[in-house]
Amino acid sequence: MPSLRRGLTPLLLLLPGGGWLVVFFAVPMAFMLLISLQQGTFDTGYQQTWNFGIYPEVIAEYWELYLRSALFAVITTIVTLAVGYPVAYTIAFRGGRLKNALLLVVVLPFFVSFVIRTLNWRMILSDNGMVFGFLKDIGLLQADFHFLATPASVIFGLTYNFLPFMILPLYVALEKIDRRLIEAATDLYATRAQAFWRVTFVLSLPGVVAGSLLTFIPTVGDFITAEVIGAGNPQVFMVGNIIQRKFLDSLDYPAAAALSFVLVAVVMALVAVYTRLVGSERLAG
Repeated sequence: MPSLRRGLTPLLLLLPGGGWLVVFFAVPMAFMLLISLQQGTFDTGYQQTWNFGIYPEVIAEYWELYLRSALFAVITTIVTLAVGYPVAYTIAFRGGRLKNALLLVVVLPFFVSFVIRTLNWRMILSDNGMVFGFLKDIGLLQADFHFLATPASVIFGLTYNFLPFMILPLYVALEKIDRRLIEAATDLYATRAQAFWRVTFVLSLPGVVAGSLLTFIPTVGDFITAEVIGAGNPQVFMVGNIIQRKFLDSLDYPAAAALSFVLVAVVMALVAVYTRLVGSERLAG
């Protein structure tokens, strides 16, 4: 009996998380798959015809959007890491009594609606807004310069919106590092740069991996930033924008479901490859 109890304990501990995944991920994904295989219209109704041909159709038509979404997400993840690591490092190692206040500043944007924050940046970065309007007035920019509705503006908006998702895991990983290990490295004649790269950065890799995943996954499916900051320019649309239009405007539920299913499958494949390359043990620290 004790051995049986020990064998069942890990399974029992997995039940809450496993149940959550089944109810809120596996079941919705199954329904989405079934919807994608239907045919018909919103007015006449949809019939289950097991139309697997919808998948090569949507991939052939929208593969560029998938590629653009992945590219925007990768660039955003790299930029948030470049910006977020120094911020997390400063809070963890130099924050002192202000750590909690600085962390509050990091999460403070979450107290405001995602849409409102994005709309505010659209006003700030508009052609005649407080930033570029001022630069044009003093002659540093040409009158026809514009930033909105460009890939750079969308990436900027994505970086701003998802930066806290990178900073917080990095801070947790850096905060856990034993400072004596860094002191030992310097005692063994390592320079400050060598001690950082060989000790601090290596020990913070679990935060880098977790932050990268937490940033990349929601970014690749985002549609609000490209819609608002992209100012409706189809040249900067991501696949999430097409899914949103298929669901709400065209009412083409099978195509929208197929696009969504492909997106989830692609993201899961990319995450699996990434965790395999960096080592899944990094997530456990």
